[in-house]
Amino acid sequence: MSQSRRVFLSAEWRDLVMLNYEVERTLLSRYVPPGTELDSFNGRTYVSLVGFQFRHTRLLGRFPVPFHVNFEEVNLRFYVRRQEGMESRRGVVFIAEVVPRRAIATTARLVYRENYTRLPMMHRIEAERSNKTIEYQWQVGKQWCKLSAQTVDLPRNPEEGSLEQFITEHYWGYSTQRTGRDGCVEYHVSHPSWQVWQAIKAEFGGDASILYGRELAKVIQRRPDSSFVADGSPVIVFRGNRVQ
Repeated sequence: MSQSRRVFLSAEWRDLVMLNYEVERTLLSRYVPPGTELDSFNGRTYVSLVGFQFRHTRLLGRFPVPFHVNFEEVNLRFYVRRQEGMESRRGVVFIAEVVPRRAIATTARLVYRENYTRLPMMHRIEAERSNKTIEYQWQVGKQWCKLSAQTVDLPRNPEEGSLEQFITEHYWGYSTQRTGRDGCVEYHVSHPSWQVWQAIKAEFGGDASILYGRELAKVIQRRPDSSFVADGSPVIVFRGNRVQ
């Protein structure tokens, strides 16, 4: 089957706010899918809290789903790699993903066994010349969590070998199956390189322990070790394959 016939979803990902936190490897060990290993940058392991906009979403690359074309997502993720022959595949593992649309959350859980949750969400984007303010909010119980960033100047291509390049250029996704014996699902995500703005101010506010657990919630409540905004691009998410 040609790769074009294996498209699961096409969309645009835009206005990505990315807060990145260095963590101890042991904090992530129970989330690492079988067959992969933690990826690191200069010996440091990171988790990222990411908010962005889905736009022009189409299932199988062709079919828009009513009321599910444009919406927000916020996810907490970390980085792994898997060796496939001579190729080292650098990928992302999602600890939790939040969307405001039930059909998207249900489909992702069924197809990839990703940890999607549907919650009320909203966003705000203000742009004035080269300055930008982006804010994503999601409601957990009776309180709202908030992810925000402010930028200045124009976006640029990430420098070669930079942390921004490491964070944005992982082109595979991995999700653990029902049991460790079932291995994991690997799927390819295709998009061009993104330009980035450095954030002059970026922060998370709220109590996220219900979604992420107490230890990871404490991590993202501190000041991020790096933060930036990526412009985004069209993306294609291909159907997954089970690997051992």
